[in-house]
Amino acid sequence: MASGGGSRVVGRYWRRLRRRPASFQIGTLVVALVVVGGAAYGIVAGTSSSGGPGTSTAPGTAGLAPSGVGVDQASTSTRGVSASSINVVFPVSNLTSLASNFGFAGDAEFDVQQTAIHTYVDAINAAGGIDGRTINPIIVSFDPTNEASMRALCKQWTEGSPPVFAVVDGLGDWTGNDELCVAQEGHTPFIGQWTTVSSWTQAAAPYLWWTGPDQSQVLSTLVQWAKSAGFIGGGHKLGIVVGDRTSDQSALDSYLLPDLRAAGITSEAIETLPSQASDQAATSAAAPLVVQRLEAAGVSAVIPLIPFNALFPYLGAETSQHYFPKLLLSDYESSVTVSLGLIPIPYEQALDGQEGISVENVGGTDAPATVVSRGGYDPGVLNCYKIWHAANPNPIPGQTLINGEAPSPYIEAQGPIAGWCQGITVFADAARKAGRDLNRRSFVQAMASISGFAGTYSPVLSYGADKFAGPTEYEVVELHNNVLPSSRCVLTYQGKTQGTCWVVVQSWRPLAGR
Repeated sequence: MASGGGSRVVGRYWRRLRRRPASFQIGTLVVALVVVGGAAYGIVAGTSSSGGPGTSTAPGTAGLAPSGVGVDQASTSTRGVSASSINVVFPVSNLTSLASNFGFAGDAEFDVQQTAIHTYVDAINAAGGIDGRTINPIIVSFDPTNEASMRALCKQWTEGSPPVFAVVDGLGDWTGNDELCVAQEGHTPFIGQWTTVSSWTQAAAPYLWWTGPDQSQVLSTLVQWAKSAGFIGGGHKLGIVVGDRTSDQSALDSYLLPDLRAAGITSEAIETLPSQASDQAATSAAAPLVVQRLEAAGVSAVIPLIPFNALFPYLGAETSQHYFPKLLLSDYESSVTVSLGLIPIPYEQALDGQEGISVENVGGTDAPATVVSRGGYDPGVLNCYKIWHAANPNPIPGQTLINGEAPSPYIEAQGPIAGWCQGITVFADAARKAGRDLNRRSFVQAMASISGFAGTYSPVLSYGADKFAGPTEYEVVELHNNVLPSSRCVLTYQGKTQGTCWVVVQSWRPLAGR
């Protein structure tokens, strides 16, 4: 279970942004430039759920028909496995060239990510590896804005040389149809943080495994929580703002609407927003009209099924029209976590006091117990911290103190180091369970047997023969603006009380669904 601690320092938001999928970072930075510079920027890049059924013209990814097989019917290929080693790809996004083009700071954590991968792989190899085999880390830098290049890399890994046994993405930078390229087309085990609805893993079964939540479960849980909290049903008018991407439409039609019907919600106002990052001008133009129609319909609560680049102008339209319905936030497109960075500036009225659900430990502690006076890491993060501290005894350059106390080389519980540790240790756990006869079938069978694994971003990960997303629990948190300071935000940052925080409203309980 997650530790207590009712908040996280506001300064963490911007560092948390760096471990979000690279395409999400791009969207965020572009929107920020629009706001600051007053100009309309747009880049053609996939957002974190931009792919979807029928959206790719690449062979093998044009649809998501349930083409997968059971774990016991998986390939027995030993491609990438030798008597002494296992070839594993670790894709790391590199935004340096994009940063240079847009005139902001480069990808400072690229080197930290490489160090993290080597640290945790080296620790496994030093302890005897995987049944005597060492992990050979193939760290590949890629441009997340270049879809053709990403597909070419996928084909190299799954068909070319050197042969690759598995791909592990600790931060969720390898997304959408590119996940399917590896897992569905290449029949290559893939462990990643980026997620969408269940049709993805069903299509790629049994090779696609997520350390993040299945969004189908998130939406089912969101409906159950919102109804039990009295935000929907009982005469309350519900609105849904959905993106025009195929993945968003699938989430609405195949999952959210059936969940609402099962909960007895039979009428809602549905509004669609253009949601591709390249459609920013259209999104900004449509957002005020969407807000007007929701207000005219008497909507009191809104579920956003949109990425950040659409959420930002939607909140702007709410603010300009002084219309602030209850926002039912969640892990869908990370709306509950990214929203903290938008208060108190520019959207305090729209977001302060809003609530949401998350499988991530956003209400937890961001340092070891030896550094902070309250709480401390969860068990999974603590284990990652110990390994990191032993191999890297000096603080990361630019790392600041927590609570003005020790200059410890801490790792952020939701930061990139913890993300890579989680992905690598999940892979190693499954590979060990597979035994000496390691092949793709024995590996996915072992993945299906993992239960009660101590994670980092999420406190517990459990899988199964038809459960391909690990998180099992969620918490309810409230966004809180802490100016003037109150006792609700308990941590301090550099000796000062934090300005905003997530306050835990309801502690951990099981996700709905499977």
